[in-house]
Amino acid sequence: MYINEYLAHLKKEKKMTENTIEAYKRDMLHFVQFINSRGIDSVKDIGNAEIVGYVIELKNKNRSASTINRKLASLRSYFRYNLSKGRISTNPTEGIKTPKMQKKDIVYLTIEEMDNVLAIPDDTVKGKRDKAILELMYATGIRVSELIEIKVQDINLRIGFLSCYAPGSKPRIIPLGRPARAAIEEYIYDARPEIKKNNDTEILFLNYKGDKFTRQGLWKLIKQYAKLAGIETEITPQIFRNSFAVHMIQNGADLKSLQELLGHEDIAATQIYLSVTKNKIKEVYDNAHPRA
Repeated sequence: MYINEYLAHLKKEKKMTENTIEAYKRDMLHFVQFINSRGIDSVKDIGNAEIVGYVIELKNKNRSASTINRKLASLRSYFRYNLSKGRISTNPTEGIKTPKMQKKDIVYLTIEEMDNVLAIPDDTVKGKRDKAILELMYATGIRVSELIEIKVQDINLRIGFLSCYAPGSKPRIIPLGRPARAAIEEYIYDARPEIKKNNDTEILFLNYKGDKFTRQGLWKLIKQYAKLAGIETEITPQIFRNSFAVHMIQNGADLKSLQELLGHEDIAATQIYLSVTKNKIKEVYDNAHPRA
């Protein structure tokens, strides 16, 4: 079925992270198990009916729409790869409709709530590091997976921008506001040398062992400051990203620019933030119009 070859392609050619490749691997192995149960062990014998049958089985097992859509996305990529290699003449996932996902409200912090979180870090070495992390997240809207990989040389303090090199995507340049630049500069010159110790690493944000942050470590840090700021919402790094996007939209940013800043390949992923503005407009209308 060429699964290992396909996964190697994702790593070498698509430059995907280990976590992403592992997710693709789980999806593919689950699909192969299903196909084998039907007596099929060759990619060329898989047709549209098998894909439909797989989707039906996932639905029967009460898998969520987001899970099914993710697995279908993995399969589409897999079959496109085999199509490019000439192993199949058609992509069996063509024409398969993805389940409609239930729309969820976008969770984000108000500007006042965000200001409260950003005001919490103190003037200690740890506080300076944490302040720089929080300010950078809010200033750029970058993903956690991107933030933990940032190197010192990716930050240009003089001009004020971050070069973000997301795996599998083209590099993007993200401007830094004055508060973020000030916090990062203070961290780099006053705090990072003490945290770095003897570790000769180029990674920008380090834990107290002098090593690169883990995703879990960063989540814990964010939750800690949200709690100290008295925010009851269960805070995640995605909420920081949402807050960046919503506040940009509310202050007049256009969708195309926001798409580039967030690193979305499809503008449809950016358009979800418009729903917040639409809801706000409706709320204003309902409260202001005498015949609302």
